Amino acid sequence: MQIVILKDAAQVAEYGANIFIEQIKNKANSVIGLATGSTPVALYQELIKKNQQNKVSFADVTSFNLDEYLGLKGDHPQSYRHFMGEQLFNHIDIDVNNTHVPPGDAKNPLTACNAYEDKITKAGGIDVQLLGIGRNAHIGFNEPSSGLTSRTRVKTLTQATIDDNARFFAEDEYQPHLSITMGIGTILDSKKVVLLATGEGKADAIKDMVEGPLAAICPASALQLHRDAVIVIDEAAASKLADTEFYKHIEAENQKLIAHLANLK
Repeated sequence: MQIVILKDAAQVAEYGANIFIEQIKNKANSVIGLATGSTPVALYQELIKKNQQNKVSFADVTSFNLDEYLGLKGDHPQSYRHFMGEQLFNHIDIDVNNTHVPPGDAKNPLTACNAYEDKITKAGGIDVQLLGIGRNAHIGFNEPSSGLTSRTRVKTLTQATIDDNARFFAEDEYQPHLSITMGIGTILDSKKVVLLATGEGKADAIKDMVEGPLAAICPASALQLHRDAVIVIDEAAASKLADTEFYKHIEAENQKLIAHLANLK
C-alpha cells in the first residue's frame, strides 16, 4: 500500500482527482471504477472543474460503479445511478451509455450480477477503481465477513451501514437492506485502486485496514494484497495509525524517486 497523508479533505480530493486525470490523459479510453457516498463528492467536483476547463475529456471513458441499492430504480432520488448523474455524469462530457451502475431494479438480481461481471471483463477490466471506506471497514457494500475473493453479488447490509445511510432517507421512506455490489475479488482485479478517507470517524477503519491483519472481518484489509493500492487520507483519518511520520517519510522518498525517474525521460 502507498499511504498518502495530507492536511485536509480538500487536499485529499485534489490528490485523488489528479490520479484519475493523469490516467485519462495517458489513455483516453480508460475504464474507471467509481464510488458513491460523501467522501468522493469533492473529488468529483475537481473532475468537473478540470473537464469544464478543457484540461481532461471523458468522451471516450467507460465507467463502472461499485454498487447500488437493490429495489431502487435508477431514477429514484436515493439510487446511486441518480447520485452519479447529479454529482458527476450530468456535468462532464461522458457518454451516458458508457456509464454502468448495477441495476437495482433487476428482475433477476443474480443474473444481473453475472452480467455486470461480464461487462467489466468485456471492457478490458478497470484501470483505476475509486473506493471509500465505511466505519466498519466495508468497501463497496462488502460488509465484514465478506469473502476476500468474492465477485459481484447480492449483499445484505449490516445494521451499522443501514444506520449510517439512514440520514439520506426520509423517516417514512423505504430504505433498502440489500444491495448489488462488486465483490472484493472484483475490486482486487482492478489495475489500480485509490481509496479516500477523511475525518476522525474513519480513523479506526484506516488503522485496521493498514496495520491490522488480513481478515474478512475487515474487508478493506484485502487491499494489502493489491499490487497498486493508493490510500489517500487526511490527518484526522490517519490519527490512529501507529507512526504517521513514518508513512509521511516513505511517501516523501517515493516522490523523490518519481521525480528522478521523470528526469530520465
